[in-house]
Amino acid sequence: MLKNYAQTNVKELVEELNFAEKVDRSLTLIEEAWKEYGRRLVVANSLGKDSVVVWHLAKQVSPDIPGFIVTTRYKPKETIQFMNEQAAKYPELKIYKNDVQIPDNLYKTHPDRCCDLLKVDPTRRAIEEMDVACWVTGLRCTEGRTRTDFQEVEERDEGLIKLNPVLIWYEREIWQYLALYQVPVNPLYAKGYRSLGCAPCTQIAQGADERAGRWIGTSKCGGECGIHTRPLRAPAGVKV
Repeated sequence: MLKNYAQTNVKELVEELNFAEKVDRSLTLIEEAWKEYGRRLVVANSLGKDSVVVWHLAKQVSPDIPGFIVTTRYKPKETIQFMNEQAAKYPELKIYKNDVQIPDNLYKTHPDRCCDLLKVDPTRRAIEEMDVACWVTGLRCTEGRTRTDFQEVEERDEGLIKLNPVLIWYEREIWQYLALYQVPVNPLYAKGYRSLGCAPCTQIAQGADERAGRWIGTSKCGGECGIHTRPLRAPAGVKV
């Protein structure tokens, strides 16, 4: 049962489990969720290295597991190209985007608002339209300072389970898996990026924090777009 994974000691698992054990644990988490939720289990594929691993793991569990991608008008051309390749290979990957009019420099003046409109809102729409009961992410607790308090199984929104099957993996283990299974990745990684987002808000950065290159020079530096921190499903009668 998934509930057995809800209150594990994540920090201990990061250190205690080896690569093979982590892979087995991730597969088991997805298998349990697939048994419980069927096609209401949906992978949120950001097209980053971690999401690509999660998508590959999910396809090993069942080729019928669906997914969605949220893209924006500011994604780099390499990401768009990779997205189109993945969508062509996996038609069960639905693409969501918000084409609402916004000020040209909103990502500079109000980055949180920009992310809410272009990333969070399409995610909410995907979860609603795809009738998601359990969404699967590529979150890892070793990525950076904003991702240390997550659990493998969570219910941050009432009635919506969030599954983080690679939460306890190190960055090197993600790359080990990608190399072992020869999984294609976004070409931006070959240029030195470690965390990928919209072009104006993502730079190549140094240091231990993988997300240090995100939103440099803003209040969000190294932070979150909001998909993992904002409500995604409102209680009945409440508009988010």
